[in-house]
Amino acid sequence: MTLRSWDRRYGIGPTARTEGGHRRWTAADVATVEEMCRLTATGIPPADAARAVRTAAAGPPAVAGAATAPPSPAPAGRSRAAGALPLGDVRLEARGLARAAVRLDAPALEKQLTGAVERYGVVVAWQEVMVPTLHAVGRRWASSGDQYVEVEHLLAWHVSTVLRRSTPPSAPVASPGTGCVVLACVPGEQHTLPLEALHAALGREGLPVRMLGAALPVEALDAAVRRLGPVAVVLWAQESARAAPNLARHVAGLRWGMKGTRRGPAVLLGGPGWSRSQPAGMLRPAGLAQAVEALRALYTAG
Repeated sequence: MTLRSWDRRYGIGPTARTEGGHRRWTAADVATVEEMCRLTATGIPPADAARAVRTAAAGPPAVAGAATAPPSPAPAGRSRAAGALPLGDVRLEARGLARAAVRLDAPALEKQLTGAVERYGVVVAWQEVMVPTLHAVGRRWASSGDQYVEVEHLLAWHVSTVLRRSTPPSAPVASPGTGCVVLACVPGEQHTLPLEALHAALGREGLPVRMLGAALPVEALDAAVRRLGPVAVVLWAQESARAAPNLARHVAGLRWGMKGTRRGPAVLLGGPGWSRSQPAGMLRPAGLAQAVEALRALYTAG
């Protein structure tokens, strides 16, 4: 019944018929229906899912006289529909995730987040599925008089859970200065999800990383850096009021090792809080992918 309905309403069905008028399924038809099932299982409405799979199946338009080129990635994973939350132009998985969050459907959140990481990897899942949905919930919360707080808290909890579950066991640190990366929020900062995503992505790269979490006091950060001798320290500040340029300069100035071979950490500034107070000479990656690339280069050079 569902297959006939999809065929009648959305044109998702067999493209060939026998002489007697019976439907004949090809391998491509089956693959289209399987993709339709996958998308609708994530909470995406059938009409949007059908539009996506039809676009993917059609591929780029042909141009007369043009040389044949490999097809560019089809926009099968994106949707401009607003849905229940102000999502804008995002992957369809983000819309399904938003629908599950608004329903407070914890099992669906867990399944969809896990599926996004397995399908795209941590970096893409974070940047193109998790972040747009988190931002949409935040915008709705800000514009609705403190409603949707429970939606944001549930979504954030499951994002954190899936990120930690996706992180391999911590790699050992052989000796100070050999490649450890320290992740910490500046004093008073409670937003840890971006650092948790970075922790998971670096773990998948096999880099030794130590997560020190939210609102780390200055003394504790100083002690950890001196004990670990990291190649890099990432300091996260969500709000400009919490960004601490003096702390960043202090960490960058720490040194260890024998006289003549003393070295210190590179300092990477993460988060929008540094936009007004970025100390000179420090790296400020534009996003998770850029942070992973920069830290991988530092690790390799060290």
